[in-house]
Amino acid sequence: MTKVCKRNLMMFFCILFACCSLNVFAQTFPSKPVRFIVTYPAGGSSDLMGRLMAKKLNDLWGQPIIVENKSGAAGSIGMEYAARQPADGYAFVLGNIGPALINPLISKVTYNMDKDFIPIAMISSGPNVLVVPANSPYKTLQDLLNAAKAKPDTLNFGTSGPGSMSHIATEMMMREANLKMTHVPYKGGGLALIDLMGGQIDFIVSDALPAAEHIKSGKIRPLAITSTARTPLVPGVPTFSEAGLPGFAALSWWGVYLPTGTPKDIQDKYHAALVKIMGDPEIKERFAALGVQAQATSMDEFKSFLSAENTKYSKLITENKIKAD
Repeated sequence: MTKVCKRNLMMFFCILFACCSLNVFAQTFPSKPVRFIVTYPAGGSSDLMGRLMAKKLNDLWGQPIIVENKSGAAGSIGMEYAARQPADGYAFVLGNIGPALINPLISKVTYNMDKDFIPIAMISSGPNVLVVPANSPYKTLQDLLNAAKAKPDTLNFGTSGPGSMSHIATEMMMREANLKMTHVPYKGGGLALIDLMGGQIDFIVSDALPAAEHIKSGKIRPLAITSTARTPLVPGVPTFSEAGLPGFAALSWWGVYLPTGTPKDIQDKYHAALVKIMGDPEIKERFAALGVQAQATSMDEFKSFLSAENTKYSKLITENKIKAD
């Protein structure tokens, strides 16, 4: 046998061994605890969703799923941390629209969503709700829009900070309705809701869950939700499309990502697991109580969705010169 033949034969066996090793690795994965990175503090919506998912994955895989809260910089610290993890499947991250899409558009971050991550599935989405004080003169969204058109820059709106979903959704509303209003940023949506109830601001587009509590108590009044369909969390509240802005939609969403380089077999195992646990009746019920819809898109569907969201929000942020503080 010639030296060339021997070399080619050795290369063949090396490739065959590598493929077999990867296949065995995928079949036995996971064989040790898995870390689930959540980019926000304990007790928030992302954390609660993550812990529910961790419990179901634990039951499915028979290995501990350890939730790691890496919060800060509106979720960017957690995404940066996740991007540095080994691409072996033993660390994954729950990224929402903030750190996974908006933050890279409005500030300098050390991670690149296209290069550093593999999007596996969108696992939940939910609306925000535009609310006014209980004693507000505005009874409908159209009332608010008419007032803003009649007196530009006189109405003010609160947000949970520049580039937050409450800010982005309101900027979208102003662009589509050709309005000018004054932005009052806060260091959190809870603080904005307190001032709303006190009459210091005219309205806020809030996360549905915290707003629902104050709506039930009669302290604030809902005018419209940002989803394409109504939600039982705030029953009877029309969508923006129904209330006067056809086609308007601005959802909060969450997805699972793996570090780039994770073997395809492991990606597939994650996706199959997500499809199974997100279809669990308990998950669906518990997520609905948080104001979001549990789901598990295909990888291609998630990638297409992310591309469309990036196009939509890039244009909005560029045109309105939105920057983080």
